Amino acid sequence: MQVALKSTLKEAMIFQQTEKPVFDTVAIDTITDRYYTSAQIEIAKFISEYYFSSLSEAISLFVPFRHLEETKRSNVSSISLPTLSQNQQNAYEQLLSLERALLFGVTGSGKTEIFISLMGNVLQDGKSAIFLLPEISLTPQMEQRLTKVFGDTVAMWHSKLTKPQKVKILDRIYRGEVRIIAGARSALFVPLLDIGLIIVDEEHDDSYKAMTRPRYHARDMAIFIGQKYNAKVILASATPSTVSYHKYPVVKLEKPYKETKKSYRFIDGNTITHYILMALRENYNRGEQSLLFLPIRGSFKYLYCPKCGKTHQCPFCSVGMTLHRNHRLLKCHYCQYTEAIREQCVDCGYSPLQCERIGTQEAIELINHEIPNLQIEKFDRDSITTALKLKKALKRFDTGESQLLLGTQMLSKGHDYATITLAIIMGLDYILGLADYRAKEKAVSLFFQIAGRSGRAKSATVITQSANQELFERYQNNYELFLKEELDFLRVGHYPPFVSLARILISHKEEHIAHQITIETVMQLKRFKEVEIVGEGKAPIERIANKYRYHILLRSLHRVPLLKALHSIKCRAIEIDMDPVEFS
Repeated sequence: MQVALKSTLKEAMIFQQTEKPVFDTVAIDTITDRYYTSAQIEIAKFISEYYFSSLSEAISLFVPFRHLEETKRSNVSSISLPTLSQNQQNAYEQLLSLERALLFGVTGSGKTEIFISLMGNVLQDGKSAIFLLPEISLTPQMEQRLTKVFGDTVAMWHSKLTKPQKVKILDRIYRGEVRIIAGARSALFVPLLDIGLIIVDEEHDDSYKAMTRPRYHARDMAIFIGQKYNAKVILASATPSTVSYHKYPVVKLEKPYKETKKSYRFIDGNTITHYILMALRENYNRGEQSLLFLPIRGSFKYLYCPKCGKTHQCPFCSVGMTLHRNHRLLKCHYCQYTEAIREQCVDCGYSPLQCERIGTQEAIELINHEIPNLQIEKFDRDSITTALKLKKALKRFDTGESQLLLGTQMLSKGHDYATITLAIIMGLDYILGLADYRAKEKAVSLFFQIAGRSGRAKSATVITQSANQELFERYQNNYELFLKEELDFLRVGHYPPFVSLARILISHKEEHIAHQITIETVMQLKRFKEVEIVGEGKAPIERIANKYRYHILLRSLHRVPLLKALHSIKCRAIEIDMDPVEFS
């Protein structure tokens, strides 16, 4: 069934016989040939109901199909698929027999070759494939690998594409020339015909969760859409989420494609120490490349007063303003308010203010001062703002023009750096200290992901700055042990995947109104006996954009009663986040 966006000619003639409305109208300009399929509308209805958005917000995620008299499919029978090792072949054959599965493969184990083999199999059956990546930073390397095998049948799709670029790709999709779409969350909603395979790489990554309405999770929607289209869905990660490890059949790749020796060292401190500088200098003098991870981007740090201890906050949000030394300003990363760098405390008048943490820019300046000839590639969202900048940065590092990759979580996103022999990981204790039941999972996953960027081709050293050496040492060679023990903790603590969580966020310009709405909402929710109110009160970030924020956290053993309770709430000042991953 095809649902037209505009009326057919017959329907239009019927409409012409009706009386003219009392309100002003305009003539129909054009009748589009675009339409939404019944499957798209059914999926949009599910999104709007499960993730608490309007139907129009949900349907706007999709790109409509186009009426065509005849669609010609690209000929893919000359494809040269990669030769798989015995371990890869075993995993590939297991995946062929499963409709839903988690590919749990250590870093460097050759998961991409298995993806390509699965895609080739689907294309030869006359079907299409969607390959999801957590964000744009992964697309250049993957685009190169996919097009080498599949040529023009591949197109990359993400939010950084210009409108003309998207129109060009869509025309090729409509003509049947594109059979594989690879990209971030939005790639899930392109108008591909006969989808036979959906792959979600780095499935553990929180980037798959949308932070604005509709607050869908692309990994979970891939499973739902796969069921609708009768398509195989493969989730994959070297550090899979506890949720996916618990819910889906697991296929393992336990050894890297090329085994190398990796030594681990743990050091104290929370800044760039002499030991770190010495390790970087020695690796550079050997002609090797290094990686340094910081959890905070740019000079993403706060000014605080050493006398009264208060952080300089945004006047409209209850968060510290971030120092951007390159641009000589302070910026709020919630409402985007900026002001000049302050020297004096607004609360007690003390001067000068100090910085709380080291960020990437300060780290670069410090390292450049100590090792002047070392060329550093800054790798965070402040510097890598376009696909072109990303390609140039990766090329400089690949050719040896730069010798150190220094950045934030972007470094952990599955890039393949064959030449890194030293990885330095800072700030994991900061991650462990987050007010999040998944803080340990995030920290251990980052530890594995960053360490896994090194030692791909030759032996490597991993230096981790942490006061929690015993935690990381326990799991450094066995992430599955961590998953099993963490699932025991989550079961006892009544956290997902053993319960369903939802977060209600209340915001209003008047604090007493936000507080009153919270009280009334809690009273209303207490009528639902199968739903537990875990807690309520002021949100960790109490004010954003001059609106006061309260929140309520709910959980239930079953989704249906939780959804029923949430749908009973009717208030414009409320936003509901189902299966939340962010709690600030």
